[in-house]
This record gives sequence, structure tokens and C-alpha cells, in this order.
Amino acid sequence: MGNVTASVAAKFAFFPPVPPTYEVVKDNDGVLVFSGITDKNVEVHIVDTKGGNKVVATLWKHPFARFTILYSHGNAADLGQMVDLFIELRAHLRVNIMSYDYSGYGRSTGKPSEFNTYHDIEAVYNLLKTGYGFKQEDLILYGQSVGSGPTLHLASKLQNLRGVVLHSAILSGLRVLYPVKVTFWFDIFKNIDKIRYVNCPVFVIHGTEDEIVDYSHGKRLWELSKEKYDPLWVKGGGHCNLETFPEYIKYMRKFINAMEKINITCQTNKQQLTQNPSITESRHNKCLRFGKK
Repeated sequence: MGNVTASVAAKFAFFPPVPPTYEVVKDNDGVLVFSGITDKNVEVHIVDTKGGNKVVATLWKHPFARFTILYSHGNAADLGQMVDLFIELRAHLRVNIMSYDYSGYGRSTGKPSEFNTYHDIEAVYNLLKTGYGFKQEDLILYGQSVGSGPTLHLASKLQNLRGVVLHSAILSGLRVLYPVKVTFWFDIFKNIDKIRYVNCPVFVIHGTEDEIVDYSHGKRLWELSKEKYDPLWVKGGGHCNLETFPEYIKYMRKFINAMEKINITCQTNKQQLTQNPSITESRHNKCLRFGKK
């Protein structure tokens, strides 16, 4: 039963856009470029993973960046569909954005799987560390939906991260499908177990009307966090439209600002950070889904 259930859960987890929404080519100087992007502050990489795949990663640089966000996107998007959001986050938050396509997504090779996503994020983190010299202390991990899996996988292994953002995150793959109370060995993305090993502030964002991943997932992840940052429960928000609420950027900015203050006044003082966020306006946007086709 375990193998069957795990196989079903995996089929529910991955919906790479077909065909991919972008191309990666070399310009006249032999530099990798992303189709449709002329921004000189965007660098494109093809990274080798421990799983034997080659994944596409893009670094959106801000000249006065405070931190770097390592962004793991949802399960039904590729990097080409994330461009507008990355432009907005970079400008409004004054951060670098490093993102990547999972194996089997976009122009990344291989097939999507739980463990391939772990290999993928590890390879991209190593690029940030060895290729750019970024330190853990300057890094914020951001996981959206299924992207919460690789995000918490990496966050549970790094002890000096600046922070973690969990956006419409899942407790585990099976818990999206069934109301199980215990973690089975054949489950995927066991975030409910890994969150306990994250030692930095955790900011949870979840819609109260999420039709795919009930907001009880976000609530429980926040409750299990060791270092809690006040969550953002988006009133009326679904699974795929939270970025379209104006308060999304507002409270992301507050979180980034709070992480800066930790560096100045409470670098060794572990404490809960509070903001009392509330959202009432409802908007709609293209959905990143987690469910049946």
C-alpha cells in the first residue's frame, strides 16, 4: 500500500507547464540569457545536481540588496511565469532573488520527484555559497506550496539562516489528500517533521479560503515553528492569488525590515516577532494548483 500511496501522492504533486514558457540560449558573447529578458541585472545559470540533472537558475540582482531570497516556486509554474513577481519583489523589498526550476520543469532536465527537488535546491544553494560568496546569515528561504518541501529540507540543515517564508505551505503530501494524523514512511515532503529543526524566524502566509491546501496546514506549521514570526492569514485568500493582495508586499516588507533589526539589536536574542496583519480585500490571479488535472 505504501508504494501505491506514495506514487499517487507524487502524481498529485507535480504539474510542470507543457511546453515550457521560456528558452535559455547563449548570446553572441557566449553568456546564458533568458528569453524575453534584457535586464542586465539578471544572471542565468545551468547547475549540475547530485541527482545527475541540470537545472536552470536565475539570479535577479538588486544593486543595494539587503538580503538574498532563495525562492522555490509552486508546482504548476516554471520560471517564465514568475518573472513579473520577481521584478516586483526585487524592487519593493530591495533584495536579490535566486530562483530555479525543479528537475523536469522548464528547461531543467530530468523528472520531477521529491528527492530531485532536494538535490535541486542544494545545488542552487551551493552556487550562492561558492559562486557568489553569500553567507547563510544573508539568506532567506522562500517556499510556495510544494516549494515548501525543498525549502524546509534545506532550512532544517542550515543553522544560521536569516529567515524562512512559507507561502501556502503543506504539512506533507499525504495530508493534502487525506486527513491522516501520523506521518507514514511513504509520505512525501514531510514538512511537519522538518519544521521542528528550523532555527530561524519563520513567516507563514496562508489564505483562509485556500481550496487546495487548507489553511490549517499553515496554522500547524506556524505552531510547530521554534522561532515564530506573526503569521499572515489572508482573509478570503485562495491557494493561488495571495500575491495579488496589496498587503502581501506590505507585510513581506515588514518581515524583511524585521530581519534587518535582528542583525542590529537582537542577533543572539531569540524571540517572537509580531505584526498583527489582517487582510479583507479579495483578488484573483492565475492559479498554481495542487490536485487533480
